[in-house]
Amino acid sequence: MATFEITIDDEKIQELLHGDRGMAVLLEPILNQILQAEMTDYLGAAPGERTDDRQGYRNGSYQRQLTTRVGTLELEVPRDREGEFQTALFQRYQRSEKALVLALMQMVVQGVSTRRVKKITTELCGREFSSSTVSRLTEDLDEQVEAWAERSLEQEYPFLVLDAMHLKVRRQGGVRSTTVMLAVGIGEDGQREILGLETAFSETEEAWRRFIRGLKERGLSGVELATSDAHPGLIQALKEAFPGLIWQRCQAHFRRNVLDRTPSGYRDRMHQILDQLLEAPSQKEAQSRFEEIADELEKRAEAALEVLEEGLIDATAVLALPGKYRRRLRTTNMVERFIEEIRRREKVVRIFPNRESAYRLVGALCAETHEEWSTGRRYLDMNEYFDWKSTQQEEESKAEERAEPVAVVA
Repeated sequence: MATFEITIDDEKIQELLHGDRGMAVLLEPILNQILQAEMTDYLGAAPGERTDDRQGYRNGSYQRQLTTRVGTLELEVPRDREGEFQTALFQRYQRSEKALVLALMQMVVQGVSTRRVKKITTELCGREFSSSTVSRLTEDLDEQVEAWAERSLEQEYPFLVLDAMHLKVRRQGGVRSTTVMLAVGIGEDGQREILGLETAFSETEEAWRRFIRGLKERGLSGVELATSDAHPGLIQALKEAFPGLIWQRCQAHFRRNVLDRTPSGYRDRMHQILDQLLEAPSQKEAQSRFEEIADELEKRAEAALEVLEEGLIDATAVLALPGKYRRRLRTTNMVERFIEEIRRREKVVRIFPNRESAYRLVGALCAETHEEWSTGRRYLDMNEYFDWKSTQQEEESKAEERAEPVAVVA
C-alpha cells in the first residue's frame, strides 16, 4: 500500500473555516491525493519518475462525483493509457453510504413522509435520489452483501468472539426489537474477520443455534476458545457445536454483574478485588486468591459474593492460554466497538422499515469492516498458540496412555 503525505492549501482551509460546505472541503483533497497514490502504486512510478519497475503511464483524469454523508465531492480520477486502472476507494467508501441511503428510501414505503425523507437525505448527502437510483443501488448492494455473507470460510479459526445487538424494526403492525447476532473470528493467520451476521425476532437458544450452524456449514472449524456474555442459549449452542470448547465469559460483563450486586460504599474495594482475581497468572492462583477474601466478601457484599463465586471459573477461562492472548480475548470489546459504529448509522434511521433494510445496512458495514480487518495489520501472532496447542495435545495423549487398562494374562 502506498504511503504518502496529505497537503491542503490555505485556500481550502479558509473555505473550510468560513464556507458552508463543512467537512466536504477537507475530504475532497484527501481523497484526490489517495487516488493519485493508488495510481502511483498501480504503475510502480510517480508522475515523471524514471524506473525499471514502471508498469504503464498516466493518461490524464476524469471528473467523478462521490455522494457521501458530508456532501457531494468532486473528485479527479486518474486514468492510465491502457484504461485498466480501477480505484478500490469508491467501492470501499460507498458501500455503507449506499446502505444508509437505501434504509432512508425504504422509510417512504412504510409510511414515513416523503418530505421528511428528502430532508434527511438532502442534509446527509447533499442531493435527493430518484426511485430508479434507489432500485439500482439496492440491487448492487444486495449482491455485495450476499456475496460476503455466503463466502466460504477456508481456514480454521481458533478464537471466536460473539455478541448481539438490538435494533428497532417495524413489523407485525408495530415497532419491535429485532436481534442482530454477530461473530468475529481470529484465523490461523492471526487476522480478524467478521465471519457473519444473522437477524432474528429475539435472542433465543434456537436463534444462536441456527446462526452457529450456518457458520459451520460455510466452513467454520478449529474453534478452541469462544468469548461471549453469559446468555444461556448462546453458551449451550456453542457447546453443542464445538464439544470440548473453552468458553470465556466476557470479563467486562462479569464485572458489571458483580458490581451491580455490590453495596455502593464497597465498590472501590470490589474493583481492587476483581483486578486481583481476573489478572491472576493462572486459574489455580485466581481460585486461591478468591478463597483468601471470601470471608471478607461474605460480611460486606454477600449478594456479590454469590455472583463472583458462580462465575469466576468461566471468567478466568482465558488464563489457560499463553499470556500474550489473554488481554484481547478476555472480553467482547472488539465486537462492542464495531456495534458502536453500527449505532452511529442507526441513529440516522432510528426505526428500520423492515428486517431486510436492517440486514442491508448492518451487512454493508460488516463487509466493509471485514475488508479492512482481513487485509490490514495482523491482529495476533499465532506461533505461540500453535506451540501451546501442540504441548496440550502431547500431554493429553500421554494421559490417555496412562489411563489405558493393563491386560491381565491368565
